[in-house]
Amino acid sequence: MDDFALNHIYVRGEVSNCKYHTSGHIYFTLKDKGGAMACVMFAGYRKGLNFRMTEGMSVVVFGSVGVYERDGRYQLYAREIMREGVGQLYEAYEVLKKKLLAEGLFDEDHKQLIPRYPKKLGVVTARTGAAVQDIMNVSLRRNPWLQIIFCPARVQGEGAAASIVNAVHALEDYGVDVMIVGRGGGSIEDLWAFNEEIVARAVYDCKIPIISAVGHETDTTIIDYVSDLRAPTPSAAAELAVPDMRVVMGQMDSYAEALDYAMQACIDRRRRQLEGYERVFRHLSPESRIKEKRQQLMTAEERMRIMMDRKLDQAKGHLAVCVQKLNGLSPLRQLERGYAYVTDDQGHGVTGIQQVSVGRKLTVAVTDGEIEADVTEIRAVRRE
Repeated sequence: MDDFALNHIYVRGEVSNCKYHTSGHIYFTLKDKGGAMACVMFAGYRKGLNFRMTEGMSVVVFGSVGVYERDGRYQLYAREIMREGVGQLYEAYEVLKKKLLAEGLFDEDHKQLIPRYPKKLGVVTARTGAAVQDIMNVSLRRNPWLQIIFCPARVQGEGAAASIVNAVHALEDYGVDVMIVGRGGGSIEDLWAFNEEIVARAVYDCKIPIISAVGHETDTTIIDYVSDLRAPTPSAAAELAVPDMRVVMGQMDSYAEALDYAMQACIDRRRRQLEGYERVFRHLSPESRIKEKRQQLMTAEERMRIMMDRKLDQAKGHLAVCVQKLNGLSPLRQLERGYAYVTDDQGHGVTGIQQVSVGRKLTVAVTDGEIEADVTEIRAVRRE
């Protein structure tokens, strides 16, 4: 620009989002109740800066205004910075922060846990801008099955506080699992003091866990202290709210594999225990003892059978001897040798001459029959 005024301009305001870059450049925002302007002091001009800028510091910046081509917005290129003191907006901010801190709105005990696997994600941010796109892109990439309920709200200018509060209440009534309240780059200038207090109290009273997401990592407002979790950027908020299902599925596969291994090890261990119990049971069971006794009985039976066979063989041998003896004494055997058996007419055996008389009838038994005879003569025989 060739305008002399824009190349030689003084701007008074409060320092916000100040960042000392490793390159030596200083990036910060100047703001007041009416607006804000991005500023940069390149490293070559820092030689004349004899103090370090901090949040809320009131300064006067001398430099030139130009257009930052990447974003298409005006930016103040600082050549000199003069310190004026702590600004009124920062003082009001500190007063409000101390007040809410004393009331317990920042207490860790009140903060809710972010659900591990949310099904419905609520998003409160501007309808246009990169924040909503970043949140949706990151969330759906991490979990394609996630339901996202977007409730647009004004994040800057008049009515922003009421718009954000209404969106938070609407998503709470809808019943989302977790909520992201996002804002554009820089703090919301018109939510200082009581307007920011309204939003802070709505966030504190909300029954749904809330993650606050700002446009830059250096931004911090009252809402960040009250919310259940603070994210440095909208993308980071989505990562904190939504688990990466690819990682979750991988973990589940690992858990399933570990569970299978543990179950198999447990089954093997129980099987070995069961086999041990079976061995003990077989040793102690009545069936085992019955089998043992049955085997003993069979052995005793076999032994008795052998002894009985031996006794029978001995008896048979003895019987054969007795038979031989009896055969030797049998009258039939005697008859076969030519002897005869004589009985009188009364059937009495005749063993001597005294038992018979002449004229008596005698019966002579031989091997093949009997002979009837009459006694005609009796002679005595001397036996020497």
